[in-house]
Amino acid sequence: MWRLTIAGMGAILAVLMALSVVVAAVQGRLPELTAAALDAAGKASTFALGLVGILALWMGLMRIAEEAGVVRGIARLAAPLLRRLFSGVPSDHPAMGAIVMNVSANLLGLGNAATPFGIRAMQELETLNPHPGTASDAQVMLTALNTASVQLVPATALALRVTAGSRAPAEIIGPTLLASLCGVVVAVTAARLLGRLSPPPTPV
Repeated sequence: MWRLTIAGMGAILAVLMALSVVVAAVQGRLPELTAAALDAAGKASTFALGLVGILALWMGLMRIAEEAGVVRGIARLAAPLLRRLFSGVPSDHPAMGAIVMNVSANLLGLGNAATPFGIRAMQELETLNPHPGTASDAQVMLTALNTASVQLVPATALALRVTAGSRAPAEIIGPTLLASLCGVVVAVTAARLLGRLSPPPTPV
């Protein structure tokens, strides 16, 4: 499915580029199209280099915070709430520890650190799944939390605003936090309601 999606996007972009060249040729504006393409490529390179530098700095700081135990500190605070959301998972099961670490890393925007914990959590939850091959309520809840993760600091958005020359790049932190909180509430509520409305599959 993922490969088909990438292939489809590539095909759409190829068609759009071909149409732009044809239209420019019909209108006699190929030199303008070439100049615009080169100008856009130059701006994109400058923008990308600036973005990479800012993200490298931020991810470095977050890595230091991770090594200093900030993620584990957040994990201890979040554990009681997560145990209620995943009431069907034993508190001493390896899946719960992976879930707590995954959510805590996502809070800090540490996507690279959160991914291994998320994969491990899914694998451990599968061992508790009474219907292997079909997502359990706990697996659906974890997917919802990852999809609508609360962002304490939206690092990527801040980096984009800094690179674009924003005078107050950090002014989006409050609205982003509020929006992500609303998203999590909706995602968790939907996962709970749909879990109750959808009966478990009948064993074959």
